[in-house]
Amino acid sequence: MAVDPELLDILVCPKSKGELELVELPAPVRRELVERYREHFRDEEPVVEEALYCAASGLVYPIVSDIPIMLVDDALPASSIGR
Repeated sequence: MAVDPELLDILVCPKSKGELELVELPAPVRRELVERYREHFRDEEPVVEEALYCAASGLVYPIVSDIPIMLVDDALPASSIGR
């Protein structure tokens, strides 16, 4: 199950209030995020493939098991996706 497209239409960056773009995460970043969020998923492996990128703030918000993690403190720098 993917993130609801209607939800993606209304989400904005919590820091800049800028628009978000759905992006694929590189494999090394995916592995790092799976390890980071593993403790939150007791009975299953977290799925991390995509993220929401904000050009205005330069932040990347991971989507973990179809849940966008929209916390500025948990966001990745744009360099993590090569931007």
